[in-house]
Amino acid sequence: MQIHIIAIGDRMPEWVETGYKEYAKRLPRECRLVLHEIPAGRRTKGADLRRVVEQEGARQLDAIPTGARVVALDRVGKQLDTEALAEELKRRLAGSENLALLVGGPEGLAPACLERANERWALSKLTLAHPVVRVVLAEQLYRAWSIINNLPYHR
Repeated sequence: MQIHIIAIGDRMPEWVETGYKEYAKRLPRECRLVLHEIPAGRRTKGADLRRVVEQEGARQLDAIPTGARVVALDRVGKQLDTEALAEELKRRLAGSENLALLVGGPEGLAPACLERANERWALSKLTLAHPVVRVVLAEQLYRAWSIINNLPYHR
């Protein structure tokens, strides 16, 4: 199984890349994390933000691997605690179905991405900056995998 994180933004600060890579490398082959960075649209003073988000969304949809189950990370999505995420991951691993997690940019996900999603998850009731989401998501996926495999990471 592969977990594809399809995220808006391709020029992340070094701390974001370091944090993401640290947790991604900890996951084994059977639960590999793959990051697809979608370049963000230009947000100039007079930019039509609705159009920018739609264009970003179209690029995200194009990046979804064939046959993957699509989950939109959305602030109004289903709230999962760590144990529930571990159960979700365990179920996906048993079915060996690839997962595509869509992470929006500063304005969130395009309506087309939300419509395409099989389900929606919320990482928190807090508003998280989109670069932070990558690190939190990678860490929580590793934590969930650790729970499934009875590793001491999760205490």
